[in-house]
Formats: sequence, structure tokens, C-alpha cells
Amino acid sequence: MKGRFAPAIFLGIPSVFLVGLFVLPLISMLVLSVWRTENYHIIRDFSFHNYEVLATEGAYVTFLVRSLVMASAVSLICTLIAWPVAYGITLYGGRYKLLLTLAFAVPFLTGEVLRIIALQGLLGPVGLLNGVLLSLGAAPLRVIMYTNVASAIGLVYLYLPIVVTVIYLSLLNFDQRLIDAATIFGASPARAFLEVTWPLNLFGTLIGFALCFIPCLSATLAPRFLGGPNGTLYGMAMAQQFGESGTWALGAAMGVVLFAVSVLLVVAVSRLIDLRRTGFTGFGRG
Repeated sequence: MKGRFAPAIFLGIPSVFLVGLFVLPLISMLVLSVWRTENYHIIRDFSFHNYEVLATEGAYVTFLVRSLVMASAVSLICTLIAWPVAYGITLYGGRYKLLLTLAFAVPFLTGEVLRIIALQGLLGPVGLLNGVLLSLGAAPLRVIMYTNVASAIGLVYLYLPIVVTVIYLSLLNFDQRLIDAATIFGASPARAFLEVTWPLNLFGTLIGFALCFIPCLSATLAPRFLGGPNGTLYGMAMAQQFGESGTWALGAAMGVVLFAVSVLLVVAVSRLIDLRRTGFTGFGRG
């Protein structure tokens, strides 16, 4: 009896959770996106007007392109920083590996808003950075704060710990004896890294990249507090539809567009990369 019901329990509970909190809300957003809102009332007229607005109005196209560029740049920067950090912890962390990894989770002890406000205080016109420059007799920096660069710095600060942790876990499960074998057969350290370590940990790297890219695509807090008037991203514009504007149907259409972009990203990666050669073991032994 225990063996018969165990799969239903262990797979059924997360399935119910997934359907109830992800699939059903997504379907409701999809339905809402083909209706319209007037004066804070939902009008149940089926049309694709909201999608036409998103495709034809320059502001929304600009927000989407800016978000794609921002998410790509931030994810790439996080990956480039996270790889040497995670690799260094794996090789030289010794008995402090776990402690060093947990240190990256310390910022999560505070809320996201507090972290952004703290960064605002650091980079702001009268922040710590400019205070140090003024005390040294240098001119204060006024080109960082309230720009897309400030938003990018904030997003890197927010999501770098996640990327480091994911790549570290990938490297932790990597069999280092493969490097020794490659070295014994004459491979240089650089070649062993490029032909053994990197490809066999590529799946973990892709997971880290995606976990940074997708939330950056819909980021609202960092561009709102750091980006300034010209730093509006797609997620911030979408949040305004559900808040000040009250155009919920248009906001739902924007959410569907973001979801479609994320799915297209995952499909493109799965088509371009052979997962069986990236250290991915999810296919089982069969």
C-alpha cells in the first residue's frame, strides 16, 4: 500500500501546487488579456486590441527591447563574475566551502526594497561614493545614479548570489578526477577547463543564466528607484497598468508577452545545445 500511494503523494502534491498557483493564474491572465478595461471596469469583449497596442506603440516596443538588452547584459555580467567565484570556492574553499557559499545568501536576510534603498544611498548624489570622492578633493560622480547603468548595477547586486550558488552546486557535483585524467593525458590546465570542466557544467551555467535573465526581464524595483525617468523597463510599465493606470487587461497582455519571451528563450537554448553533453542527468540511465 505504501509503495502504491507514495508516487501519487510525492508527485500529486507538487502537481496540485503547480496547477493551482501557476497554471490557473496564467490562464486567467491569458483570458483577461483579450478583454478590455474602461474606468476601472473589465469589459468582456473578445479582441486582440491589447496586443495590437503593444506591437504598434513605440513606447512599449522600446520598453521591451530595453528590458531584453538589460536582462541579457546583467545575466552575462553575473555569469562572468559568478564562474570564477564559484570555481575558486570549489578549488580553494576547503572546509569553509559551505560558509563561503552561505555568505552569498546574507543579503537575502533583508528585503529587496531595503537592498535597493541601500544601493541608492551608496550611489546617490550625496551617497557614500560621492562623499569619499569629495573628501579626496575630486568631483562627485553624477552620471551613474538614475540611469540604466544604475539599474544594471542594482540588478547585478540582486541576482549575483543566485547565479553563484547555482554554478557552485553544479561544480560541487562535478567529478574533479576527470580533470586529473585529462592532465595525465597531456592536456594543459586551460584545455582541460575548456574541454572538460566548462562543457560538463554548462547546464548549471544555463540554469543560473535563466534564473537571472527571467526576473530581470520583469524587474520593477531596481528601475523604479535607480533608473530615473529614462530607465523604465517592461516590468515597471506592466506594474503601472495594474496600479496607477488601472488598465488591467493591457497589463495582462504584457504579462503574457513576457511569459512568451521566457518560453522562447528556453526553447531556443534547448534547440541550440545538446543537453546530454552539458552534464545534465535528467534523462536518466535509459
